[in-house]
Amino acid sequence: MGKKLNIEKEEVLWKDRKRTLFGLPLSFTRYEVCKDRLTVRRGFLKTTTDEIMVYRILDIRLLRGLGQKIFGLGTVTLISNDKTSPTYELKNIKQSDDVRRFLSKLIEEQRAARGISSREFLGMDGDDDGGFAEME
Repeated sequence: MGKKLNIEKEEVLWKDRKRTLFGLPLSFTRYEVCKDRLTVRRGFLKTTTDEIMVYRILDIRLLRGLGQKIFGLGTVTLISNDKTSPTYELKNIKQSDDVRRFLSKLIEEQRAARGISSREFLGMDGDDDGGFAEME
């Protein structure tokens, strides 16, 4: 048999599930945020796990439709410079505005801890509007 991996489990700072529009967590999509990464797990029989380093998130958007407002839900969209998944949606989550603010603060903390400034994500794309440059 193979050796057992000795990996410490990170402390989960926030977690939730995608919910139905009625606020019930009847979904196989789970979201988890640790100190330095966001993990999205989807599926039941076949599971897909996506992960992004928090400091790579460039922008956050909150969308709350009428149905979401009625049931206290919202969708937080994260725009990143990740090549495989540049957009992550945390759909139909509770306390979405609090989650948006929490993530914004965590992003800034992680960038500061790594000595990364927002300017490192910005570049000139030839039309002088300060658009985002692709990161390698």
